[in-house]
Amino acid sequence: MNRIAACALALLCTLGAHAQEAPSIYDAAKAQAWGANDQGLRPYTLVLLKTGPKRMPAGPERDEMFKGHFANMQRLAKEGLLVYAGPLDGQNELRGLFIFATQDPEVARKAVETDPVIINGEMVAELHRHFGSAALIGINDQHSRLIKPKP
Repeated sequence: MNRIAACALALLCTLGAHAQEAPSIYDAAKAQAWGANDQGLRPYTLVLLKTGPKRMPAGPERDEMFKGHFANMQRLAKEGLLVYAGPLDGQNELRGLFIFATQDPEVARKAVETDPVIINGEMVAELHRHFGSAALIGINDQHSRLIKPKP
């Protein structure tokens, strides 16, 4: 079993164990809106971002490329397509990940192709079908509540 599959399995086991400890109140409306099956799961497309063939040297161009990368992620999240994104540690050329609220890899591929880090060859994308908690759909709303306002 590869490392990503092992982590996903461990997470699902942890979620299942937690669900057994605390009584839950089923929210049928939210389950339906978020596309959950009877176990609270739904399909996604997981994208692994890897180091690409054209690493851009440090400087204003690279800064602008990453500024565009973050703006693109915000746009896709506001559209409801990108439900999770984050950097990885760089081991094995893995730089980041996206989770898209679609089981159609072509929809995710088209979204990824709008990202400046992909356009410039800084990173390349590897797409995988993923099945996980439908609650990920609500993470962007919850995350926005954790960002401390700037004075």
